[in-house]
Formats: sequence, C-alpha cells, structure tokens
Amino acid sequence: MLAPAPVADPAAPLARRNPVAKLGAALLFSLPLISTVDPVTPAAALLVELALLPAFGVRMRVLARRLAPLLLAAAGILVSMVLFAADRSGTLLLALGPIQITTGVLTTATALILRIFAVALPGIIVFATTDPTDLADALVQNAKAPARFAIGALAAFRLLPLLGQEWRALALARRARGVDAGRNPVARLRLFASTAFALLVGALRRGVRLSVAMDSRGFDARTPRTHARLQRFTGADTALLAGAAGLAALILTVAVLTGFFQPVIS
Repeated sequence: MLAPAPVADPAAPLARRNPVAKLGAALLFSLPLISTVDPVTPAAALLVELALLPAFGVRMRVLARRLAPLLLAAAGILVSMVLFAADRSGTLLLALGPIQITTGVLTTATALILRIFAVALPGIIVFATTDPTDLADALVQNAKAPARFAIGALAAFRLLPLLGQEWRALALARRARGVDAGRNPVARLRLFASTAFALLVGALRRGVRLSVAMDSRGFDARTPRTHARLQRFTGADTALLAGAAGLAALILTVAVLTGFFQPVIS
C-alpha cells in the first residue's frame, strides 16, 4: 500500500499540533461559513487562511496544486449561474440573446466560489500537514473513535494513490489492444466511462479482499488495544481549537456589523 506523505514542513508550529486538534479546528473555522451567502465573509476567511499558511509550513506552490481540482468546480458554478440563475438583478453587463449577465449574477457566483475555496482550504491544509497513521491513532486515542472505523479509513486513504496508477495501467492496456478514441468526443466520453467502470470494479474487489484480510487479523476484535505511537492532546491543541472558533466568530461578527451578512435562511 502507498501512503500519501505530508508535504508541509514538520517543524512548523501548527503542523506539530495533534491531528484531531487540526481537524477540529478546520471544522470549527469552515462550517460557520456555510451560514452566509455574501462574498465578503468567505473572502475574509480566505485571507486569514492564507495568512496562516507559514505557521502550518505549507508552501504556496504545493497549495496551488492541491487546489487545482477546485478550479473546475468554480468554472462549473460560474457557467451554471450565468445560464440558469433566477435572480438577474443589478446592472446589466452583457446580453447574449436570452442570457443576461448582471452584477447580481456575478456577485452570487463569486460568493459561491469563494465559499467553496474557504471551506475546502482548511481541510487541504490539515491533510497536507498530517500523517495518515497519526490521524488514525489520534482519532482512536483522543476522539475515542471506534478502531474499526479509524483503521478502515486509514487503509482506504492509503490505497487512494493506487487509483491513479490503476487508471494509467488501464489506459495503457487498452491502447496496447488498439482501443483508442482518437479525436472523436463521443468515443472519448464512452472510453472514459468504460475505464471508470473498470476502475470502480477493481476498487470494490480490492476493498473486499482488504476487509476480509483485516478481519482475519483481528482488527475487529473487541479486546482493548495498545498503541505504538501515543498521541497527546496538550494545552496548545486546545488553544488551536479555541483560536479557530474565535476567528470564525470574529469574521461573522464583522460581517453582521458591517451589513454584509446574508443568511442562507432569511
């Protein structure tokens, strides 16, 4: 099995914190952002998150690579809002037949895109600074999560890099057999769907074999477990949780006082 290793500086002050504390801080900071649809609140949260990157030891180039898939989601949101938004209020900027692009449409799309990045970035930072085995140990020891769940999640997380390798192997095998879509978009889509189905079948079979192997080795035993690496939850970890909650509350308070706050349920 392959394990995605942390890509941050392990000596950074916040990168050394307990994995459960980092995961809890990410949830406490990002979840309140879902309560508003204005663009100012997620923009302020993004600025705070980017300002804290050096404390986590994450380089901007590494973060950009991890955020690249979100650009597709952002593009999809922008296109969907431009084409199907019901609210066309604001100043008309461009009219393409029945499609009217207004300042209200762009503001709503911008708010959604910023919220996606603001909610996803803390999780990306956590997994970029945390060893998967340490996270599983901390979930069992500090969060009192069931060992079956934590170890199963660890096994699945370690197997994720194999999916990319299997995708490349399937593509090369089909190319060697002369299966090629060429420049036909319909054939490309059909080939993509069949390759994805083959990858899914292979992943399910590997998951079944792995679960049987883990059960046969006593991973589901009810006896108390010992831990090779102890995960301690210190006062600094508590301060990280309190700081994340305080920053989220501060951002929401400023948004309310300045009049930018727009609740999801009005």
